[in-house]
Amino acid sequence: MTVRVRLAPSPTGTLHIGTARTALYNWLFATREGGQFLLRIEDTDKERSKPEYTTNILEGLKWLGLNWDEEPIIQSKRINEHRSAIQSLLDLGLAYRCYVTDKELEIMREGQREKGKAPRYDNRHRNLSFEEESKFLSEGKEAVIRFRIEDETLIQWNDLVRGQMRWNASDLGGDMVIARRAPAQRIGDPLYNLVVVVDDASMGITHVIRGEDHIANTAKQLLLYKALGLESPQFAHTPLILNQEGRKLSKRDGVTSINEFRSMGYTAEAMANYMTLLGWSVPEGMTERFSINQASLVFGFDRVNKAGAKFDWDKLNWLNAQVIHNWPSEALLKSLKPLWIKEGWELPNHEWCIDLTKLIGPSLTLINDGVIQSRPFFENPILETDGIKQLEVEGAKEALKCLLENINKSPWDGINQNKAKELLENSAKSAGVKKGLIMKSLRAALLGRMQGPDLISTWSLLARISKDSDRLRRCL
Repeated sequence: MTVRVRLAPSPTGTLHIGTARTALYNWLFATREGGQFLLRIEDTDKERSKPEYTTNILEGLKWLGLNWDEEPIIQSKRINEHRSAIQSLLDLGLAYRCYVTDKELEIMREGQREKGKAPRYDNRHRNLSFEEESKFLSEGKEAVIRFRIEDETLIQWNDLVRGQMRWNASDLGGDMVIARRAPAQRIGDPLYNLVVVVDDASMGITHVIRGEDHIANTAKQLLLYKALGLESPQFAHTPLILNQEGRKLSKRDGVTSINEFRSMGYTAEAMANYMTLLGWSVPEGMTERFSINQASLVFGFDRVNKAGAKFDWDKLNWLNAQVIHNWPSEALLKSLKPLWIKEGWELPNHEWCIDLTKLIGPSLTLINDGVIQSRPFFENPILETDGIKQLEVEGAKEALKCLLENINKSPWDGINQNKAKELLENSAKSAGVKKGLIMKSLRAALLGRMQGPDLISTWSLLARISKDSDRLRRCL
């Protein structure tokens, strides 16, 4: 048997981290088993589904490195197959038309709530006589189509994450609606649980891997598989991603879209690495820093946790920094250059840009930090409080004046360690101050603050584009 798994996102929003994690687990499992990872775009929510969301989802998966093996299935194009399945259930007497109105349903549920019972459909139209149905039709009433669920049925399956699962059909809320309201003898728009079963069977899906919030749907869908005479896949229900309060991660918690993480400067490698760890524990001897190809060699559901996984920004940031710090300078520059250009900065030659990348790279956590770290090399920095305080130290400006005079007198052959040492020592001697004072004051003049990368390397880069003298002059 060839393993075939799928991701089935709804294009009603951008790619959520939870959906992306589901895609990742599907991809890892399929890759380890030598199987196939498929996509199905579930666009049957006509009002909320938008093409731009489909594009966002596909681009996000590609960015993460989760390539699929066949052309994506567009669910809305399969409506005839869905309606055919519903008709077969009607013909077999396993589904029926229900004419109960929304108002009648609400009155029924309110009565149940008053008695302390869980709201559920009471199956009142399950066995309408020919005369009763004819009366509803003559009144022009529209009907949903419901699938019969026998309360005494026990639904069981072996979940690859949670083990043996049992669900009482009596807890499923009564006969299930599988098609929306439609007039006369028509079949309205088919609904989620029905279309998922029909589509998964048509695509030959062998394993359905999704979040634990679908467990109740699995119970319903297993009944539909049996009623339609279809072989059911195996199921794996993964833990939810939680916020720090232990609730399901949502938009209220801030950043949840893969596109947002990408815009903030997180790398695809770090995101995929971190999402794998959100619910899966690494085997003994394997570090938590890995590529998805490495993870695919050992991924299995025996190490997927049942409990929810709390999102940890510190861990994600650490992983992202590790990725960036291990990139070759050329690769990092490829990511930084568009950000610099977007700022409107005029870039010197390639060699200078590489040297700047090497200088700031070890201090980056996010790629976007490269804009903050690079700004003093392209724009005159604003003098910050600590920089101003340093330049007000007695002897600081006199020392910088001596340094500037010595720079102007010195033949240009670049700033290196030896030349920097010579200029700083001579200038400190001329000004009658300690070398440490002039070095601190030089940093304040060049960067506007007392924190930053290596001073001599910074000075060298600025000197190569003639910005060091200008910055010294403005501080005198």
